[in-house]
Amino acid sequence: MNYESLRTNEFNQWLIIHLRYLLGLAFIPSGLIKLVGERFTLIPVENPIGFFFEGLFQSGFYYNFIGLIQVIAGFLLMSQRLATLGALIYSCLIVNIWMITVSLSFKGTWVITSLMLLATAILLIWDIQKFKFLFSYNSKLDYKVFPDPTPYWQILGVIYFTLLTSLWLLARNGTLAVIISVIIILLFICSNIYAYIKYKKKSAKKI
Repeated sequence: MNYESLRTNEFNQWLIIHLRYLLGLAFIPSGLIKLVGERFTLIPVENPIGFFFEGLFQSGFYYNFIGLIQVIAGFLLMSQRLATLGALIYSCLIVNIWMITVSLSFKGTWVITSLMLLATAILLIWDIQKFKFLFSYNSKLDYKVFPDPTPYWQILGVIYFTLLTSLWLLARNGTLAVIISVIIILLFICSNIYAYIKYKKKSAKKI
């Protein structure tokens, strides 16, 4: 199976869309907590991990800046339309995060960050044809254009991002947090059922 057949397979496209959602989701809480200037962890400074994060927290605007970039990367990925740019920014962040978890010997966390790093690499490989011009100097490229996710998935991504951000901001209000969580779950289920029905109808027309 070649790259083109993998890229045009509708199930693979569905997987990539939801992988972008998942990775974007992972950066929303960790990014927002830095953006608003709250501590990321309560581990004491006597611990190397706590010492590192306390130093990061005391760095001032840099701490907020990291959070802002995390939120932007998450949004770009979830938007689908700008997901390639999001994957590039995300890759720079996750490589640094992975190195931190490995070098400071985080128990178990390095496994999660390794999986996130692998998932980001998959997203970059998915869009590898968009990067061919970077490795070609004054030569013509046979550039194959693959369709972007439909507006349906793009709008869903923005809705998910908005709901997840609202969930984090309103987490202290138990009732609202539960309501938003239920909306997210129902939206995920219903949107995928609808997408599956459309796919089956489309497949039936081809027969």
